[in-house]
Amino acid sequence: MRRSIGALLVGVLLGAAAHAGLPATAPLLLEDATAPIDAQNLGGAWVDANGSAGLEQVLRAGPALFQPLPPDVIYTLGEEGALWLHFRLLRGNNQHHGWLMAFPMPLLDRVTVYQQDSQGHWQGQSAGDTMAVSTWSEPGRYPHFRLGLPRGQARDVYARIQHVTAADFPVQLLSERAYDQRIQVEYLGLGLTFGALLLLITACLAQSLVYRDGVYAWYALYALLTALAVSAYTGVAAHLLWPDFSVLGDAHQGLLALLAAAAALLFVRNLTGISARHQLIDQAVYWVGLAGIALAAVFPLLPKPAGLTVLTAYIGGTTVANMLIAFAAWRRGDGVGAWVLLAYVPLSLALGMALVRLFGWLPESFGTQYAIVAAMAVEVPLLMVALNLRSRERHGAHIRELALSSQDALTGLLAPHLFHDRLRQVVARYQRDKQNAAVVLIDLVNYPWIKEGHGSAVAEQSLLRCVIKLRRLLRDVDTVSRLGEARFGLILEGGVSRQSVTDRAARLIAGGLMPLPGLKPDVMLQFHAAAVLLDERIAEPPELVAALTGVLAKMSPRTRRPIRFLDPERTWPAPLATESWPDSHPSGVPDAPAAVSPDATWP
Repeated sequence: MRRSIGALLVGVLLGAAAHAGLPATAPLLLEDATAPIDAQNLGGAWVDANGSAGLEQVLRAGPALFQPLPPDVIYTLGEEGALWLHFRLLRGNNQHHGWLMAFPMPLLDRVTVYQQDSQGHWQGQSAGDTMAVSTWSEPGRYPHFRLGLPRGQARDVYARIQHVTAADFPVQLLSERAYDQRIQVEYLGLGLTFGALLLLITACLAQSLVYRDGVYAWYALYALLTALAVSAYTGVAAHLLWPDFSVLGDAHQGLLALLAAAAALLFVRNLTGISARHQLIDQAVYWVGLAGIALAAVFPLLPKPAGLTVLTAYIGGTTVANMLIAFAAWRRGDGVGAWVLLAYVPLSLALGMALVRLFGWLPESFGTQYAIVAAMAVEVPLLMVALNLRSRERHGAHIRELALSSQDALTGLLAPHLFHDRLRQVVARYQRDKQNAAVVLIDLVNYPWIKEGHGSAVAEQSLLRCVIKLRRLLRDVDTVSRLGEARFGLILEGGVSRQSVTDRAARLIAGGLMPLPGLKPDVMLQFHAAAVLLDERIAEPPELVAALTGVLAKMSPRTRRPIRFLDPERTWPAPLATESWPDSHPSGVPDAPAAVSPDATWP
């Protein structure tokens, strides 16, 4: 009943306008040199509040029904209303290019353009984000229509626009050449942005696999959702990714925006590490992020006005929350928080402009449309910097944790189990390739006295002095480890001999006895060394270490020979068949060589 009354009133108004006898609108001359033309204010407009008027009623009323378009007017059409636009166009006689009418607004719900064909019949073509792009007469990111304008003949063109949210509706007239150039430039900019983003996503996935760090995978997911949301917002997704999909209408844009906002909140929560300091806030942020996923699932079922209100509230709330979380992290001296804050400042401004424009408080323009794309191009690399900083910190802590199991905490030398592993490798290589090596155990003999007389701090300082002196005597290929509280193990490889080992040990002992200028208290370091050359005596690694330990245990603290070697193995020649062992060996087996006393004189 209400719609019937509205249609009757529209018919009366149209009839009255048709009998008014007002002059027709002067045609707008189209020349190739003038393209593109901003036609938003060059035609006439009429708002059909009930959306009940059809083309026939508008044609009966004629051009007198339309009023000139004022600049930057915001129309609130609602779910039923429609905006009619009228243009009278004249293509010049000498113009070679065809012309198009474009509505550069990817989020436009629906627009239908009516024009006459060659036989004078009116034809309508529709496009908009509530339709599958494949059904458009001219698929693209936003609605555009080819105009059938014969040279030198003025033609009327009508456009009927339906859009739920408040907005102004840009209209442009372009020659085919100008449109092709513009669309190439637009896709060049968008392609660079999305290409860089996809490259970044691929790099994050690769780093996640290489470093086995799940944070990079979460960031790749967040970046992917952000890219999909922005591609839907700019019309790229509907044009190139799912041109045949129309089940959700235009709800996929809000759905992806909610998922991207939820992913951003959860990612910033994880990146800034608020759980360690603010557990209640961390739990609240976590549940708000999960709520965004739930809202995305029900968003297509909500009425569009209610859905847009929910979308605006959630995106605005998560953006403010991310800014506050990043600001709090920055205030406590976290460099990651500063990078996150820097990344979200331009994105917050762009999202604010988009949300304000959604309610018709800002006019449609290139800046308000593509500010979010530019902000994303800035935000994603900055967040990547923040992620790398946080990952470096976490990997540094992990490396330090691993170092505690592989290195001595005080001296930084190899842990004992790694020394024994290395010793097994050296012994095995000698048995296989006869590559000689020397194994040396060194004791800081006066360590108990230093610790008892001067305390633990001075004793630890003495151990660090030992490490410094050892490092000066060793090469990069040599192995040094702390095997006990005051015992060090060395494995010397490549061209070693008794003389070279003795020289190094003598320099170490002499360096320990030399007072260090300015050191308080003046503590000397007394060393004992026990060594073995593998080409003189080969055995299993535990036996070698046990033998060297036994030599060190038998050495007197005041011995004059602090450097000693294990006895070389002695071999006896096998007897000939006609020979027998000396009479001194009635058993037929010679006695083993007598052990050399530790205090015996060495050559």
